[in-house]
Amino acid sequence: MPRLVQLLTVTALAFVLLPVSAKPISPEPIHERAGQVVAELLSRYHYNDLAVNDALSESVYDTYFEALDPQRFYFLATDIAEFSDRADRLDDELARGDLTTAFAIFERYRQRVTERSEYATTVLNGDLDFTGEATLELDRREAEWGASKDQLDDLWERRVLNDVLTQKLNGRALEDIRETLQKRYERLPETLSQYTAEDVFQVFMSTWAAAYDPHSSYMSPRNSENFDINMRLSLEGIGAMLSSEGDFVEIVKLITGGPAASSGELQAGDRIVGVGETADEIEDVVGWRLGDVVDLIRGPKDSEVFLRILPGSGRGESRERVVRLVRNTIELEEQAAQAEVINVERDNQAFEVGVVTIPAFYADFSAANAGDPDYRSTTRDVRRLLASEQLAQIDALIIDLRGNAGGSLEEAIQLTGLFIDNGPVVQVHRSNGRREVLNDTEAEPALYTGPLGVMVDGNSASASEIFAAAMQDYGRGVVMGDQTFGKGTVQTLIGLDRFGVGDEETPTGRLKLTIAKFYRINGESTQLTGVEPDLEMPYPHANDEVGERAADNALPWDTIRSTEYRRFTAIEPILGELRRRHDRRLAQEPALLSVADEAKRLEEEAADTRVSLNEAERIRQMEASEAARLAAINQQLRAYGEEPLQSLEDLDPEALPDVLLDEAAAVMVDLIELTRQDNQVAAVR
Repeated sequence: MPRLVQLLTVTALAFVLLPVSAKPISPEPIHERAGQVVAELLSRYHYNDLAVNDALSESVYDTYFEALDPQRFYFLATDIAEFSDRADRLDDELARGDLTTAFAIFERYRQRVTERSEYATTVLNGDLDFTGEATLELDRREAEWGASKDQLDDLWERRVLNDVLTQKLNGRALEDIRETLQKRYERLPETLSQYTAEDVFQVFMSTWAAAYDPHSSYMSPRNSENFDINMRLSLEGIGAMLSSEGDFVEIVKLITGGPAASSGELQAGDRIVGVGETADEIEDVVGWRLGDVVDLIRGPKDSEVFLRILPGSGRGESRERVVRLVRNTIELEEQAAQAEVINVERDNQAFEVGVVTIPAFYADFSAANAGDPDYRSTTRDVRRLLASEQLAQIDALIIDLRGNAGGSLEEAIQLTGLFIDNGPVVQVHRSNGRREVLNDTEAEPALYTGPLGVMVDGNSASASEIFAAAMQDYGRGVVMGDQTFGKGTVQTLIGLDRFGVGDEETPTGRLKLTIAKFYRINGESTQLTGVEPDLEMPYPHANDEVGERAADNALPWDTIRSTEYRRFTAIEPILGELRRRHDRRLAQEPALLSVADEAKRLEEEAADTRVSLNEAERIRQMEASEAARLAAINQQLRAYGEEPLQSLEDLDPEALPDVLLDEAAAVMVDLIELTRQDNQVAAVR
């Protein structure tokens, strides 16, 4: 289902706060024409050549309800049935600029939210029993719509109990909890009363676009303006991508170099339930509009912001906690490639393994366009690092792309050129059937010719996948880690003003449209399946629940014809032995065993989405989870000869060893040993 996503540096697409009004919202004249144009552009130019027919209309109908109520807390099954006679007519209505059904469904949503708000307040102020056997399913995305008002009443009794118990277990007094939650439940309908016609139009048209693929969406004029600001990274905040998931604001992604990522205390899936300027004055933001939460988090550089966080599933912890962050602007330097050297001792011999960490594929386009000969870019920085004294004596090199969500395609191509003499890097297949092969354009030999490894994980996407796939297809480097994200599509932004929608006094939005797919030089798509590593590392998830594979309407994996390229022969013959050595360490090394055990535990915990509403049982579960996490951390620390922690409160995330990176360095030493017979040693030309 589509998610309303915003980028925070705080990079975000914020809404304007309008006066409270409960009047019905009707589409404006501009929306009639804008809807027609968006539908036409998707139909004619989207890579996914979907027929605009009753089937598409019915799909959008179902998904629109889910977009408004993703956790099935508000709508009744009778609501879905009541409008169903229009389900196959949405395409016809949109073609003539009629948005009546979309806005009518939104009005029904506002009505149901008001009813639930009133009932939640009644439950909150009644008797609350935490000694029974009741439970609450937290992941209701696949649940049935409420069959009756009584069924929703029962669901909301459980939700209120869970909301109260969650705060009670953090030591808050019941009187304070009731006051906080009273405001929260009253805020739910108040928030919707602030929606404008443009807000409703954006939700519906983004739902329509998402029927084609998860990366196509409509951006309102306000969101479009903020998108441009965000791309310049000129706003000050915490550095995170947020989404509106039901009544909660959820962290989707942390931006490397930003305060949120640097803190080590946040991760994707965590939910922001409170924001404040001080730790003692944190305002509950559950039920707030995403843009309003963003505005609250934003602030001057070097100022503090305090977030109350409800950990996501699979965190190994379940208590709310307060995280202090110092707002900052994410500068290019903070996302720049950096190097370190890992020393590995084996059989009385010392090896130096260089590690170049690349958080993003970046380029200072403004400086480049201005003619600055020293402008910064990923490839330029990596070239400088390889030529530096720090990496002058390395025996092998690791390119660490974990968490790298992509960026500049050109930089991915140029970076590949540092490790091959020449040849193709990636293929692009466009919606019009045109196939384009993008080559390494540098007419010079590879800069680095020694043993090479590439580290990836489930958050390595787009440009990262292009580079990793090229290294794998050429046989140039060993890819290690986890299956990558699987985003193999190309988007473009189209301003609706180009089609006579809006004017200077009435600005219009833009459509983000998928127009092409990436393919590896061997002809396989990077879409959906991503890049599968040569050597797998333990990670805590099931692959079909992460990345592009978890998205609705994702474009499929497929193939086109391979392009001509020349493989290296150094790695392929020894991959089997590399895997055997790697698997042996995974089965024997205490630190790696601990990582694997913790990954399995977190995966099982994430799969168990039902929580007990019995206070004693909930405490037992929380303590067991926290004890297991502490034991796993201490097992790693002992493996490195360090003192164990007494409690999780003593944990400094930055001080924890990077067990998987150390294993990657060990693989590089294996690679050195196995290729010595061919006299292939590390060299920097």
